[in-house]
Amino acid sequence: MARRLGLPAIASFSCRYRLSAESRGRVLAEATLTTRLTQICVVTLEPFEDALVERFAVRFVPETDMREDDLSDVDSIDETPYAGDNIDIGEAATEQLGLILDPYPRQPGVEVPAEWRGEEGGADKSGEQESGGSTRRPFAALEQLKRRQK
Repeated sequence: MARRLGLPAIASFSCRYRLSAESRGRVLAEATLTTRLTQICVVTLEPFEDALVERFAVRFVPETDMREDDLSDVDSIDETPYAGDNIDIGEAATEQLGLILDPYPRQPGVEVPAEWRGEEGGADKSGEQESGGSTRRPFAALEQLKRRQK
């Protein structure tokens, strides 16, 4: 699971489900996911430990009942197709962990340097400097054009 999610390690992982049978072979799974894992800080590139707890729900639907137009409501419970008599609650938990992971994890207390944020006193994100020490801002002309159009 760690390799699949691009993590150095997962120390512990559990997911407790409450399953409820619904009509037409549907199964509602309400779950609490708990994990301790190692991530790599995007600022320091050092590994750090993190703990996550997440509640989620998923509805398992027979694949013969799945329709593409059912997927359009973003506020509804996620629906996952299944075939035969088996539902894969382990896969649902793995997918949920992948969704809740921060794509840019930072160690607690580590701040992004000012020059990475393009703040005064630092280089802009491109890091390009013109002679004389001033920062070259390749999109400055677009910013001025945008202001004129308002």
